[in-house]
Amino acid sequence: MNTKILVAAHKKYWMPDNDNYLPIQVGRSLHPDLGYTGDNEGDNISQKNPQFNELTAMYWAWKNLDADVIGLVHYRRYFVRKKKGKNITEKRENILSEKDILDYLQEVDMILPNPRNYYIESSYSHYAHAHNGADLDETRKIIQERFPLYIPAFDSAMKSSKAHMFNMFIMKREDFDAYCSWLFDILFELEKRIDISSYSDYEARVYGFISERLLDVWVNTNKKTYKELPVLFMEPQNWMKKGSNFLKRKFFHSKKEVG
Repeated sequence: MNTKILVAAHKKYWMPDNDNYLPIQVGRSLHPDLGYTGDNEGDNISQKNPQFNELTAMYWAWKNLDADVIGLVHYRRYFVRKKKGKNITEKRENILSEKDILDYLQEVDMILPNPRNYYIESSYSHYAHAHNGADLDETRKIIQERFPLYIPAFDSAMKSSKAHMFNMFIMKREDFDAYCSWLFDILFELEKRIDISSYSDYEARVYGFISERLLDVWVNTNKKTYKELPVLFMEPQNWMKKGSNFLKRKFFHSKKEVG
């Protein structure tokens, strides 16, 4: 099987020395060429990158990439077999190989990151504290109108304190096509209905943020099986800062960037 894992990047960075990983420059139509495959080739939405984040790479793959298995990771985040390692070199050796991926996909439909747990609040309240909750409400209206069978899973996902985040996944082509068709139908309609002209550059990435909350909705409605794996962060994480921002958003309604 032909396996391609998109590595979404907006700057030059270390990349796996593996043909199955395809570095793709997101927002290529708006920025200088980095020497990677651009998300502005063929049928594309590269110019929407400031609002859609890594989804411009996902859209490009949906419309232009010939592969049996397609995944999406980030230049700073990769699926790994385990997180253990004395240094970054050893940790990089745990990044999934094609054999790892195909072995997992013999048993399940897709690979997802270990879920994030918000503990003291739901996925909906977390979004409402960090972003504009009205945008998520409008998303529900669209799903109710266009895909009503997905509403139970949407409501359940919004009430849950856990979610598969980062817009990271690996799945078979048939599932990838179905998911993209469903997701972009919703997001392009949402784009017509909400006004983001007053949003900061960070908040303007709304469609990328919304999509993170929709993956579980599609997966659960379609009863897809999955393997959860740890995610390797290529740079140190400031957990104290992240925790502080989380509490500020929840109790003081601060909407600072946390990614």
